Amino acid sequence: MVKNCIWAVVFSTVAALLQSVLLYRLTIYGAVPDISLGILVFSAYVNGTMSGQVTGFFSGLFYDFLSISPLGLYTFIRTIIGALGGLLRGMFFLDKVMLPMLLCASATILKASMIFGLHFVFSGTVPAYPPLTTPVFWVELLLNTLLAPFLFGFLKLFKPLLMSEEKN
Repeated sequence: MVKNCIWAVVFSTVAALLQSVLLYRLTIYGAVPDISLGILVFSAYVNGTMSGQVTGFFSGLFYDFLSISPLGLYTFIRTIIGALGGLLRGMFFLDKVMLPMLLCASATILKASMIFGLHFVFSGTVPAYPPLTTPVFWVELLLNTLLAPFLFGFLKLFKPLLMSEEKN
């Protein structure tokens, strides 16, 4: 489990850097696909709750240092998403298209909902993420959903690094 978490955090860190450096230049309505969230969802789904929580915590901590958000915001959000994604382990057959799309879309909606809710609780510190009033959420949701099958297919190439032995 430790090896899987370390590699998932490494992949997520590289994806977060790519998002902030390269994909930032290719935005559509200011939205960038959240590839590191897809990596977290994949890792949590194939390895379980504990791995999802650990991966979510450390990848969220790195994401907090990378962003201008308050320290702990993405750590909290990604830990919860990792735990919930891990709860789904073994419940569904991981097909090539529909389940990755559904998992990434659900994680994106959950992330946006949590940020939106935390904005009301901590209105002065948490940046607003209004999903219904701007196209940013909808474009990010569409991008994350459409890229999910390709991302999951790519991550399956790294089975020995990202998946626990009982799932190989």
